[in-house]
Amino acid sequence: MPPIRKPVAASPTTYDPTNPLIVQGDRSVLVEVDNPRYEAARDALAPFAELEKSPEHIHTYRISNLSLWNAAAAGITAEQMLEVLHRYTKFPIPANLATDLTEVVSRYGRVRLERIDEANLKLVCEDPLLLDELTRQKKVVAYLGERIDKTSYTVAAMYRGVLKQALIVVGYPAEDLAGYTDGAPLPMLLRGPLARSGMTFAPRDYQREAANIFYAGGDVRGGSGVIVLPCGAGKTIVGITAMTLLKRSTLVLTTSVTSVKQWRREILDKTDLADDMVAEYTGETKDIAPVTLATYQIVTYRPDKTESFPHFKLFEQQDWGLIVYDEVHLLPAPVFRVTAEIQARRRLGLTATLVREDGRESDVFTLIGPKKYDVPWRELEHRGWIATATCTEIRLPLPEDQRREYAVAELRNKYRIASENTLKDDVIEKLLEQYSDQRVLIIGQYLTQLRRVSERFEIPLITGQTSQADREVLYNEFRTGKTRHLVLSKVGNFAIDLPDANVLIQISGTFGSRQEEAQRLGRILRPKSSNDAAANFYTLVSRDTREQDFAQHRQMFLTEQGYSYDIQDASEYLSIPQQYGVAHDPGSTTE
Repeated sequence: MPPIRKPVAASPTTYDPTNPLIVQGDRSVLVEVDNPRYEAARDALAPFAELEKSPEHIHTYRISNLSLWNAAAAGITAEQMLEVLHRYTKFPIPANLATDLTEVVSRYGRVRLERIDEANLKLVCEDPLLLDELTRQKKVVAYLGERIDKTSYTVAAMYRGVLKQALIVVGYPAEDLAGYTDGAPLPMLLRGPLARSGMTFAPRDYQREAANIFYAGGDVRGGSGVIVLPCGAGKTIVGITAMTLLKRSTLVLTTSVTSVKQWRREILDKTDLADDMVAEYTGETKDIAPVTLATYQIVTYRPDKTESFPHFKLFEQQDWGLIVYDEVHLLPAPVFRVTAEIQARRRLGLTATLVREDGRESDVFTLIGPKKYDVPWRELEHRGWIATATCTEIRLPLPEDQRREYAVAELRNKYRIASENTLKDDVIEKLLEQYSDQRVLIIGQYLTQLRRVSERFEIPLITGQTSQADREVLYNEFRTGKTRHLVLSKVGNFAIDLPDANVLIQISGTFGSRQEEAQRLGRILRPKSSNDAAANFYTLVSRDTREQDFAQHRQMFLTEQGYSYDIQDASEYLSIPQQYGVAHDPGSTTE
């Protein structure tokens, strides 16, 4: 058990106007964006705080219990967190904060799960009074067996996941040291210095480091956790490297058939596994092999909502030594349920963002594992591992007829009307002219809008209704340069390997989804064949509408990662007719 650390002394009672932080007693932190030390302070604060608001000049971060526990699990101490606050604060830190922060961080690891035998674990707490307190919590005591001694209880192995969920709810996240089932052996090695394709290959330093931290030399402190890396940074390679460290049968769960095929290509290209050792389990084919790749959709499929999930049997059909959850921030709720039942399997989550729009970040922490490794997007950009990106928001008025429709529409319909602004098509035309020789992706939410754009500019359209075979043909034509422009629906949010795409035009999105904004930027962050090729991310937004409100929320995660949006008016691209006025929504907020 890690020792309970004494609080760090409060900061000096001096005022330093050159610093960018204002640290408040409620654990909120205000950050001055225009301060010369802003970037350094943001990067130091981000590992243990979450961005809540990001208006133009002052950003608000929140130091939550979960953000502190994720930082603690990654090895960041309370002293290190407080040192960051002291270093960058403008005013003295409130007297209560050092004690509060230190106490919350100390809660991680004060309760442990250890193994007794195959069927039984024990809950251990070196503080008998705290253990007594926890046993009076109804959500906890329901999963405890007999008391062993004054510091421990027996726990049935089947309750391992749900007990961890209960403990984090009452404020004491357990450190899980109960170990794992080995799983079926699977000898495998990384190829190198050449991949199967003949291309030069070696994991990048951060990819190997992430895999090693997850593996932890096979120790019980490894084997479960989440690796957070930007889109385009090669999370698949991290997963494959972890597989070669464990050398055990592996189940990979991911978002789509396209992603399944990409994983299979990469595994066969980067390891010495034979083709018949890697199988696909999807709606198209349901093969099982020592390495099996499945979609979340097939795993959670059930013909009738009153029935159980028939494909949950996949989790027990092989003696898996590792389960990889790709894009773990999108994990469907039913998969959480089955994951709670298979805590003896090693679990690796891969994601670009721990943000979940359903608020279930604590379930990722308890059931997949805490954050084990995180690299800021800007750091990898500076090192040349992802493309340098410029983000631009272009604001447009609504045409008069759509202004009228918007004004009288019910609240639930306003966002779609604003999103489908027909003036966006004219801006797209100008951007396509500007980037005529570039690889451009146009992505959006609404099929009517996407079909309109596809037909007007004679650009191929890929939607959920496009067959997998046709998708692969179009993706390959884009990769080879035969097709330079593509229109994509939400299927383009995830796991499409188009490394030379360097311009993305977002014409509509899923309300205020921060994770979607990050995923879409990620489509163009793959390093380019030309080292000086930059990525350009455009988002088209109807001014003074609900779409603008949601756009500000969507951009928060990328703002936290160090990206800023250049706000431009559509008049910089078009001559706006007089009749194109401004739609006024009394409920909207503007800068």
